[in-house]
Amino acid sequence: MQDYFFTLADALQAKLQGAETLLLSFDGEDSDFIRFNHGQVRQAGGVARRSLAVDLIEAERHAAGRAQLAGGLAQDLPPLLDLLNDLRRQRTHLPADPYLNFDTDGPSGEIRVASELPTRSQALEAIMGASQRLDLVGIWAAGAIYKGFASSLGQRNWHACESFNFDWSCYHAGDKAVKANYAGLRWDPAQLQIRMQDARADLEIMQRPPKTIAPGRYRVYLAPRALQEVLAMMAWGGFGLKSHRTGQSPLILMQTEGQRLDPAVDLSEHHGRGLEPPFTPEGFTKPERVSLIANGAYRDTLVGARSAREYDARVNAAGEWPASLDMQPGSLGAGDVLDALDTGLYVNSLWYLNFSDRNQARITGMTRFACFWVEGGEIRAPVDVMRFDDSVFRMLGENLLGLTRERELLLDPGTYGGRSSNSVELPGALIEGLAFTL
Repeated sequence: MQDYFFTLADALQAKLQGAETLLLSFDGEDSDFIRFNHGQVRQAGGVARRSLAVDLIEAERHAAGRAQLAGGLAQDLPPLLDLLNDLRRQRTHLPADPYLNFDTDGPSGEIRVASELPTRSQALEAIMGASQRLDLVGIWAAGAIYKGFASSLGQRNWHACESFNFDWSCYHAGDKAVKANYAGLRWDPAQLQIRMQDARADLEIMQRPPKTIAPGRYRVYLAPRALQEVLAMMAWGGFGLKSHRTGQSPLILMQTEGQRLDPAVDLSEHHGRGLEPPFTPEGFTKPERVSLIANGAYRDTLVGARSAREYDARVNAAGEWPASLDMQPGSLGAGDVLDALDTGLYVNSLWYLNFSDRNQARITGMTRFACFWVEGGEIRAPVDVMRFDDSVFRMLGENLLGLTRERELLLDPGTYGGRSSNSVELPGALIEGLAFTL
């Protein structure tokens, strides 16, 4: 695919006229998919997808389009040449773009991330063996994701990464279920067995009579998957330069009034993780890491190409939302979580989150999948669905009791339009006095 992309780039570059500049972004994958339902394979297949984004520029005016590729030069080049001519005609009717921004002298490079993936049959054998007698529904997705950039100024970049993601749920009855995930770059069937055994243990607890908790404030442990949902709300405008400059960030008080989180909170965008390419669709090189919050204080914003032009800043990200979020671990051992929680709620998953007061970073949402009541450091019963409503400044600030030493790498299981390469690596969080409203 790399050679093919660069061949296409050379062929299109040869058709430029006058002072035109051409930017090309390649996005593709070779993926295996297996869908499970009731513990059985319901669908299995593969996807070979190639997509090319084309941006034709002259001075401050440009027109952009996208084409799906078949993978052969004789098939793909004619429609791409037609697209190039269409963009050239469109551009004559477009105004100058004051925020057009692309790298004019970026370095070329190639990165292929090392990985160890199972074959489809190996993955299927391991999953079916580990999930015997479980009412399991889920999806296995694995294979290579490709990203490329080329410009008529001579820059050529390529990034290839192979990963796997098994996202599943095990059901007891009705809406009583346990959610689990195993994803990464290096496959270890023993890890799958451990996570499936954890799911079985949680499912046994789900069979106990549920406990109804009165509204109020409770000590809570948020597992990494639940914490991910909270941070996803923070990321909804919380770390972008433009959202801060326009006063729309839910974390704006951290900049305008010096609001801080607990000193243990250290968040960064870890481009160096390798799942995302180290270059942007405009050809800019991403730094290895962007510190977002350090020692509880706001540090830097994510700056996309257009905001960089608008606010005279340096590009450090492809977009102004985290794609490789990283949270530093704490000192609480995972084996000590229940004792530290003592009496309260063990929350594995949250969903349906939204802002209840965006300006105060206040969010609301529901518990989901294996939320347990804990007394004396022991799990006693599953808890009926509850709604929480609290500020991130309280949850990860004054009420944060600790973060776990162990972290979990969570890959986005999204496949809409293509497999996502977004990821987070997070600890769990022990929180005092989380407000539950019903």
